[in-house]
Amino acid sequence: MPTDTLIMIPGALLSAAVLPGTFELAMLTLGGALLPRKTAAGNGAVPIRFCIVIPAHDEAEGIEACLRGIQGADEGIHAVTVVVIADNCGDDTAGRAEAAGARVLVRDDPGRRGKGYALDHAFSILLKEDHDVFVVVDADTRVETNFVTELAALFQAGADAVQTRYCVSNPAQSTRARLMHVAWLAFNVLRPRGREYWGWSAGILGSGFGLHRRTLESVPFDAGSIAEDLEYHIRLVRAGKRVRFCDGTTVWSPVPATGAVASSQRARWEGGRFRMMREQIPPLVRQVAGGRWPLLEPLLDLLLLPLAFHVILLALLLVWPWAPGRTLAASGMAILGLHVAAALAVGRAGWRDWAALATAPFYIVWKLTLGRRLLSSASREAAWVRTERTKSDESA
Repeated sequence: MPTDTLIMIPGALLSAAVLPGTFELAMLTLGGALLPRKTAAGNGAVPIRFCIVIPAHDEAEGIEACLRGIQGADEGIHAVTVVVIADNCGDDTAGRAEAAGARVLVRDDPGRRGKGYALDHAFSILLKEDHDVFVVVDADTRVETNFVTELAALFQAGADAVQTRYCVSNPAQSTRARLMHVAWLAFNVLRPRGREYWGWSAGILGSGFGLHRRTLESVPFDAGSIAEDLEYHIRLVRAGKRVRFCDGTTVWSPVPATGAVASSQRARWEGGRFRMMREQIPPLVRQVAGGRWPLLEPLLDLLLLPLAFHVILLALLLVWPWAPGRTLAASGMAILGLHVAAALAVGRAGWRDWAALATAPFYIVWKLTLGRRLLSSASREAAWVRTERTKSDESA
């Protein structure tokens, strides 16, 4: 085989691996950086009956703080019921939640562990009641005072589902937490803004999302994988539903500040994403090829690797002696830089967030050490594991 061909083939393969993700990043960066389009106003006089659902597994220490935040939110003209699902708990989560004023559902099923199962159980009960909209908030989350009213505005305008901003509450706790804060500004703020701008479905991020009754009735929440939010969102888009992005309010959660706990969480999240890539990309390719264009963006999203791995592929392509690949890699690096800068801008980041980028190479090396755990979490048999909680820095 000629030498030129031996050089071209790896370069072409690397180019094929990074091209869809680079295009996806470019579109989301552009859309996220532009001013949001105006949403048609709904009927603001129509009250909504909200049911805020909090899945909780051994959350006795933090459940009262979460409930205080929700109970302190402005309800406007709307009615709010708060329900805690005490799921396979070995502590006093149920008792503390009830004492704090929440309705409690108890589920004990050790063979089916995880948030997806807990939510499916709760919705099977709550859909028999008269709630209009179901909102999911994690038990370590705090919400802003306009949480209910901002969600209500989009549902009054006819939304099937809504996702709020979802940000890190404790970036000051460590450099690792600060980098996670930057990453979440990109993943949980800029990218949903971009999808909203282009009229695509914004995605479901795990906490701070609401589903209208008609949505849950037509697409039951029976996603049982460890990436249940991503799995369910793809089902929604397949069913013709769109998740709107609510840029006017934010839910906040702490992230692990230490390496050991962060390793477990990242392995679960990204392993679950790799599993979704393996299971969902082939059918999505077939469906897009068959003309189902709304599924193109979820497909491109899955083809975009986590940023650390995307950077590694771009770096390999950049040093590979094949000119077309080097041009693509240089363009990809530039788009990546603009993506991070735009995320920090729309997230109103401070100088400490910009400075944290200097440690990003060490973060990429750390991600490489997770390889075996990522593969384990990517298997169908991977079990859900609760992340050890970190106390939130309320001043953040």
